[in-house]
Amino acid sequence: MRTLLTLLNREIRSYFYQPIAYVVMFFVLIVAGFNFWIGVSLMVGSPTETTVVELAFNTVPFWMTFILIFPLITMRTYSEEYRQGTFETLTTAPVNDWQVVASKFFGSLFFYTVLWAPTFLHFVIFKWVAHQDAAEASGAFGGSYLLLFLLGAFFCAAGCLSSSLVKDQVNAAVICTCGMLIWFFIPFLPQILGKTDPKLNEFFNFFSAADHMRQFSKGMIDSRAIIWYITATAFLLVINFLVFQRRKWKA
Repeated sequence: MRTLLTLLNREIRSYFYQPIAYVVMFFVLIVAGFNFWIGVSLMVGSPTETTVVELAFNTVPFWMTFILIFPLITMRTYSEEYRQGTFETLTTAPVNDWQVVASKFFGSLFFYTVLWAPTFLHFVIFKWVAHQDAAEASGAFGGSYLLLFLLGAFFCAAGCLSSSLVKDQVNAAVICTCGMLIWFFIPFLPQILGKTDPKLNEFFNFFSAADHMRQFSKGMIDSRAIIWYITATAFLLVINFLVFQRRKWKA
């Protein structure tokens, strides 16, 4: 555990020593703030059943920002080791392979969590100014951030896997971006293929991150989605571990 914490500290430090980290943080905060302002503006002047939480976490600007985050924060996890020539040093150090994979995954997940943590202040300020909660129930607020974390874990694992496959950061970012775009288009696959079977549509809709966010932001927390994201994240980490081992023996 001590070795894992040392490696994790190394990964976290490497994020905050890079200028790109602060560029990404600035970009996310600006878009999140603008998105929150749009959500509040839409609620002014007319009654609505939609809460500001739903509007803040399920709009086009939110998902565009969400997709762009992961290639930027994960493209260098393994590619940087290859570029700097430190991969051989890392693989010959007295550490287990799973510790390396886990440290890079949790390092990226920690930075991802830091990116979204300030958005909590939006709802605190909204409650203070409007004298009412941003959501009708605490489950809607907690569910949104729970799914935001689960989605982050899943795509951080996907981004780390993309980075482990290639030696160039740009290629890693492209692979991660394409993979995420394909994932987000999976729910529309039946419509693209012209299939109208309700069961088929229901099956593919289960993989829709937007539908999951729509449910969780209303306080309808589905345990199936939680189990799915945890399982899928673990599966990607296992593949990442196998790719890392293959590159280690190849090196």
